[in-house]
Amino acid sequence: MSSSDIFIGETIGTAVLILLGGGVVAAVTLKRSKARNAGWLAITFGWGFAVLTGAYLAGGVSGAHLNPAVTLGLAIQGGTEWSDVPLYLGSQLLGAMIGAVLVWAVYYGQFHAHLTDPEIVGTKARDGDEDDEGLVDQAAAPKAGPVLGIFSTGPEIRNAVQNVVTEVIATVVLVLAILTQGLNDEGNGLGTLGALITALVVVGIGLSLGGPTGYAINPVRDLGPRIVHSLLPLPNKGGSDWGYAWVPVVAPLIGGALAGGLYNLAFA
Repeated sequence: MSSSDIFIGETIGTAVLILLGGGVVAAVTLKRSKARNAGWLAITFGWGFAVLTGAYLAGGVSGAHLNPAVTLGLAIQGGTEWSDVPLYLGSQLLGAMIGAVLVWAVYYGQFHAHLTDPEIVGTKARDGDEDDEGLVDQAAAPKAGPVLGIFSTGPEIRNAVQNVVTEVIATVVLVLAILTQGLNDEGNGLGTLGALITALVVVGIGLSLGGPTGYAINPVRDLGPRIVHSLLPLPNKGGSDWGYAWVPVVAPLIGGALAGGLYNLAFA
């Protein structure tokens, strides 16, 4: 496939992935949203459908990697040229940022209502300090703002070793499931059916392994929207938690590399 195919497919596919994935989190999180408090099942299935849609759109154009960990795993496995890897990664990051901006545009009114609501930004915060009236001391407010979870992931228990291990294991499951598609069909792959299987794997990862860290399993899925969060003119948005940002970038890349190596050892 040509460089333009890779750029167009990965940019559009990743943008749609983030638009629908971030969109379901926004729908569940933000006040004045009809889906508010729909819960973890809605989020996990929403992300699965996001993967399905993005992969289906881009599959025939760029191969629908949509994830640097997948690209790295495929390069190690031999299915992707190393010379194409930078273009894949750059296109995916651009697409992720576009998708995050689109989520903001779709939920513009809800973001404003949520972030100007005294119950959200004016009363107690779990990690903040309160004054005598119960208001949060902004200097001691949490590093993660009240809507950061719509854009990127964060751990429930902040332990770097555990967080990295969780993301590595979850990403190995994802990438290995992608690499082994079609092995029972003379190695020809599964075509469009592969997008459905990958989406179901993502749902399974979210349900089973997503609890500790929010299952980034994709560096640009986290980094691109986190950059957008830091740049958007959102009132009272809080910090972008850059101290944690390396985990959902580095750990999935490690997982993708391990999956590629494991495939070559066990299945090639």
